[in-house]
Amino acid sequence: MTIATHDADERRVAARALLADPVLTAHRHPGQLALVRKHAGALKAAFARSLGYALVVETGFARLVKAPLSPDAPVRPARRPSGGEFTPRTYAYLALVCAGLLAPDAGEQVLVSQLVEQIRADAATTGITIDDTLAERRDLVAAIDFLLAWGVLSETDGSVAAWGERREEALLTVNRSLLPHLVARPLYPLARPELLWADDPGVPDQPRRSLRRKLVENPVVHRGDLSEAERDVLSRERTELTRVLDESFGLGLEVRAEGALAYDADERLTDVAFPGTGTVRQAALLLLDALIEVLEPKAGEQVILDGRALTGVLAPWPVVDGSLGDLALRHAKAWRNDIVNDPIRFRDEVVHLLASVGLATVGTEGMVVHPAAARYRPGVRDVSATTRARRRLGADPRETQDPLFTDESGETA
Repeated sequence: MTIATHDADERRVAARALLADPVLTAHRHPGQLALVRKHAGALKAAFARSLGYALVVETGFARLVKAPLSPDAPVRPARRPSGGEFTPRTYAYLALVCAGLLAPDAGEQVLVSQLVEQIRADAATTGITIDDTLAERRDLVAAIDFLLAWGVLSETDGSVAAWGERREEALLTVNRSLLPHLVARPLYPLARPELLWADDPGVPDQPRRSLRRKLVENPVVHRGDLSEAERDVLSRERTELTRVLDESFGLGLEVRAEGALAYDADERLTDVAFPGTGTVRQAALLLLDALIEVLEPKAGEQVILDGRALTGVLAPWPVVDGSLGDLALRHAKAWRNDIVNDPIRFRDEVVHLLASVGLATVGTEGMVVHPAAARYRPGVRDVSATTRARRRLGADPRETQDPLFTDESGETA
């Protein structure tokens, strides 16, 4: 291996690390941060050129500042350690915690009790009502946990969880050099909060860059959601696009008539695994197959959903509910009772998963199943329990009540 090849491999590993975790700190990611610092100049240029992202590299951290996602992109919410999504209340606490840490008299270390006092004062000033219930304290703990995970805070003495449950004091150390880089742009010139994630009017539109960004960030990119210039790039420059995605980020490109996706063969860059194990993922996989069989979509079929033209077939909510109900009955012994016995929760979690991986779009009348869903039609093999007669006949002795799910690549889900 030549030095140039070795350096290219290291830059790709570093770039993938930043895409998977946009904040790398010396305490949490020493090896990855060392690679980023080693190739800082090349990485800054590559991210700016390929995706329009800014990379900040300091001694103790690296921060990849991503541009806003396109309106058609699946929502990527902040999550609790348990996997649950942040609620609006949790986001409010996250903003209040950051504001409290940026207070003029805030030092390098802060007691949780002092931080809470500052949060209450800031909330009162801005007209936000906060209570001292256990639920509210858990929202606050989730916000602080988020900053702990990003390396903005560290627990020096005690734990935030103990404070949330039993009000036990904890001492936090603040990474002051990283804290100002949490937001993508300065807040003071913005008239409204939503402008923080709006496109920067000062940055000219570049279809090559915006297309690469969509492919890197979105599970599936639909042609109907691309601009005319982006569709032209996808059609005319596919070879160059494939090369850039592979050399820069280790991603493969798959293009179909309805759209495209950039896939990671190592399955390390996705934040939502699909297909996968568990009740919701298995139900989502089987639901796709059931809906495609019932609705019989045609090539090029389009649906107008809430005023938006989408390629795919509409599955009305009664059809979705009926298919899920049938699946729940057939797999009752294998799936979690607490989910399948709550039809509303069951449908919400399954549909949310399909939307998050770009295989469906949710509307008021139902959900549109996109053509990419056919890629995951499962092959289902039921293995019935072994009886004495089957053993005499030499049948498969394995006993299971759960089918095996495979996608087109043959990988077990």
